[in-house]
Amino acid sequence: MDGSSGSPNSGEPVFLVIGRLRRPHGVAGEINMEVLTDFPERIRKGAVLLVGESHRELVLESARPHGKGILIRFAGINDPETVGLLRNELVYKAAANLPKLPADEYYHHDLLGMQVFLENGQKLGVLREIIETGANDVYQVETEDGKEVLLPAIESVIMEINTDEGRMIVRLQEWL
Repeated sequence: MDGSSGSPNSGEPVFLVIGRLRRPHGVAGEINMEVLTDFPERIRKGAVLLVGESHRELVLESARPHGKGILIRFAGINDPETVGLLRNELVYKAAANLPKLPADEYYHHDLLGMQVFLENGQKLGVLREIIETGANDVYQVETEDGKEVLLPAIESVIMEINTDEGRMIVRLQEWL
């Protein structure tokens, strides 16, 4: 899963963490990046990546697998000393630049903060966290009185998701 910064519901830009820069490699300005995204295939030449808390824009000149991570090189950075200054920085990608997903698939940042309603129109709460379990995601909803409701992200529970309106309609099961 990609981490994120920014708030999709406040109008702030959303940036997804896709990696962490580790140590320089060789003498040509390459650096090892720990991959922190489920979509490493999107890290390719020409991509604009945002580095560090300041979101410094850098263009990816090359990327290749290396051990458990990838070796990357940014345009204009050609020596280990300069690239070494980026060590331990997080690497982000702007959510606005992400490709569209197939119908009924969503990025986590599109769901977080959604208002969650029961089928009868009663407000249940706000989606605060998405827990990845391996089988299916579990949505953590915070109710008006501060309680937590866990909802499995399965068809029999999640009836409708409307990202344009920031609303989700759910059906509570007896076993919930």
